Amino acid sequence: MAGRSVKVEGPYDFDRVLDRLALDPLNAVDQENRSVKVPYYLGGENGEVIEIQATGTTDQPEFMITFENGDNLEAKQNRISAIFQWQTGLHDMHAHFLETDLKPIFEEHVGTPLVLEFDPFATIVKSIIHQQLNLKFAFTLTHRFVTTYGWEKDGVWFYPSPEKVAGLTVEELRELQFSQRKAEYVIGIGQKVSTGELDLNQLAEQTDEEVIKELTKIRGIGPWTAQSFLLFGLGRPNLFPKADIGIQNAIKQLFQMEQKPTMDELDEFSAAWHPYLSYASLYLWRSIE
Repeated sequence: MAGRSVKVEGPYDFDRVLDRLALDPLNAVDQENRSVKVPYYLGGENGEVIEIQATGTTDQPEFMITFENGDNLEAKQNRISAIFQWQTGLHDMHAHFLETDLKPIFEEHVGTPLVLEFDPFATIVKSIIHQQLNLKFAFTLTHRFVTTYGWEKDGVWFYPSPEKVAGLTVEELRELQFSQRKAEYVIGIGQKVSTGELDLNQLAEQTDEEVIKELTKIRGIGPWTAQSFLLFGLGRPNLFPKADIGIQNAIKQLFQMEQKPTMDELDEFSAAWHPYLSYASLYLWRSIE
């Protein structure tokens, strides 16, 4: 065991982070203890469990990180910092939105950071599974997939490796209630990543536009899934997936519209939210969750 204490710039509301993480039954969240256990992937069916516990407040955030061992502590801490976006101060972003028509929800949800999924491959698989499903069934289907083909350590679930996914059959996934196409898409992404045809880590070096162009070449990945990967895989700050039903419903509710906004109306609404569109998306989702 090894532990480190980390202080970050406020505001940062870790309790709201845990609220959102708790929506996914695969996440090992302990809200009473203000902690979450994170899977740290080492390749194949190897990995460690890292626990993050909040010991500070929203205005003065502080965390204790507990590692399984003292190996490669800098790399592991850097990954945790990236997942929870500790290096990204929220003050300037928050001040920006207090001057926009999203002021009410930013005041209500102050200090809510953009938290990444725990692994790039898991991010894109989860996004494909969630395509065109209501949130409850999307989480149910993802849970079936991971608990059937992934692996568990100390109460924490790890997604199956690209190699494991590449070797699955459509028939196996159909038994979990995957559609024919969704099964093909998930297996296909496993094959591309396992062979090196798609390097998810290399995408982190590319622009948003380049990543979208690269990913949408792949069968089963459209703009929504590519933007989801940019948001929750890479933490890009200026993404607005306007085709997302949740965002449309949130805007309809916030602005008391009779119908969901059109694409043109979404462009008009979001014009003032640059360069923090990802946070507009996140806070809009939070407003209806």
